[in-house]
Amino acid sequence: MTQRLKLVAVSGGLQRPSRTLALVDAIVAALADRVPIDLHLVELGQIAPQIGATFDRSRLSAVEQAHLRAIEGADVLVVASPVFRGSYSGLFKHLFDLIAAEALVDIPVLLAATGGSDRHALVIEHQLRPLFAFFQARTLPIGVYASARDFADYEISSSALRGRIALAAERAVPWLSARPSVAEQAELEHLSV
Repeated sequence: MTQRLKLVAVSGGLQRPSRTLALVDAIVAALADRVPIDLHLVELGQIAPQIGATFDRSRLSAVEQAHLRAIEGADVLVVASPVFRGSYSGLFKHLFDLIAAEALVDIPVLLAATGGSDRHALVIEHQLRPLFAFFQARTLPIGVYASARDFADYEISSSALRGRIALAAERAVPWLSARPSVAEQAELEHLSV
């Protein structure tokens, strides 16, 4: 049986309903159609008050700490943020400020963003990709940007967006299957000792 990948999806939206969460859900579903996954969802809006109130990770509750450990232990990340004034929100950045600097080395990350119009589409290249470059993560070549016109009542209504999601998921598969999962890597390291 094929190893299930620990996929952690981070939705940087701060409210519900959320176009960002709808985009994350669609990307995760497209990946799940192609590779077996175990999903852990982190909704920033649900943990923002606790995350935003501290710079010391040890002061967080067990719930928030479990989310941070899930991000650090992921085999693959799907990370999406709404655009606030040309970038991700400060709370989104603060969430990743609490992640250990070496925790995401070589982890594949599929980047996504939502914005009011197409003029924010480069947020993936100019804001999100550099953030994950700091972590030495493997940002996947194709990100997914969606504007407000791609949704109706917080649901994806655009066939073009569905096509971009399918293409990103399809192109992600070789990056996901080419690397051992965290569990397989730990087993390999144990055997080499």
